[in-house]
Amino acid sequence: MWNNNRLCKLLDIDHPIIQAPMAGTTSPEMVAAASNAGALGSLASAFSTIEECEADIKAVKSLTNQAFNVNFFTHTPPENFAIEDNNLAENLANWSEKLEVEQLPAITESNFPFDAKMCDALCNNAPKVASFHFGLPDQNLVRQMKEKGILILSSATSVKEAVWLEEHGADAIIAQGFEAGGHSGWFLPRGEDNLTGSMALIPRIVDSVSLPVIAAGGIADGRGIAAALTLGADGVQIGTAFVTTSESVTSDIHKDAIMNASGDDTMHTKAFSGRKARTVSNAYARSMSNVDTFPDFPLMNTVTAPIRKASIESNSPDATALWAGQAAGLNRRTSTEELIFQLVNETWHALKIRN
Repeated sequence: MWNNNRLCKLLDIDHPIIQAPMAGTTSPEMVAAASNAGALGSLASAFSTIEECEADIKAVKSLTNQAFNVNFFTHTPPENFAIEDNNLAENLANWSEKLEVEQLPAITESNFPFDAKMCDALCNNAPKVASFHFGLPDQNLVRQMKEKGILILSSATSVKEAVWLEEHGADAIIAQGFEAGGHSGWFLPRGEDNLTGSMALIPRIVDSVSLPVIAAGGIADGRGIAAALTLGADGVQIGTAFVTTSESVTSDIHKDAIMNASGDDTMHTKAFSGRKARTVSNAYARSMSNVDTFPDFPLMNTVTAPIRKASIESNSPDATALWAGQAAGLNRRTSTEELIFQLVNETWHALKIRN
């Protein structure tokens, strides 16, 4: 039974579907709605302060008594704070002038990786699941979470990363294909462009680890879920499909861009954060194609924040991040609960099973 497998039992959910954490898009209402519908809701806390994270967890708990996930980044702290590329400086100046941004802020570190203080706060609030992007935190923190009974998920973009995650304490692995929206989770050294699509990645990871595998990237309907399950995945993580739900707190510009996207018009770019992430293609991202060097992730977020804000305020999609995966052409306008019900029914149909 696809919806009563080892991932469902591990996470205590009815359907092996995870609503992906997406900073700036997910809300406590979305998370709770996903969990109440039998999936695993995920709270995006990568850019939250401890106080914000705790408040969001309490808000979710006030709306559901079901399992949910809290997500964090474990990126390497930045070292290069300088804008060294003349093309980057020129492009930023041009967009500032075009959008009437008076002055860009100095580059400062405002988004920090998961640390001991955040771990203490997380353990005090004890959600069922914590997930990580860009590897795992320090092993002492992993042990601390496990002692509290918190299950740990993390993203792998290669077999090597999946094996590393299994060896370092993950309870399940998210196999993130090249098609995925937002930031690629790659963390072990290799060429940044050497990313694998879901069709090839999922079975290779399934064959290489003993843990449950969660497919992510390019999945937006029941056909995609059925395909992932057929490839050996125990479940799926879906992000872009939830961006256009009623509980999504992203801008209408972002939602409209995804609804109007074909799926062929997305691109990877470092132009917003300094690290490759998939967005619906727009004028700002394309204008940065001549830039070779960016300040270390996530420092560009500080610099581009006023430009992105001004773009939204001018009702333009030209210079704001429009995070989306390659399945964007399959999006629909609905609620989180209804989307999950549709996904489940479509999966039954695709697998030619009747509930």
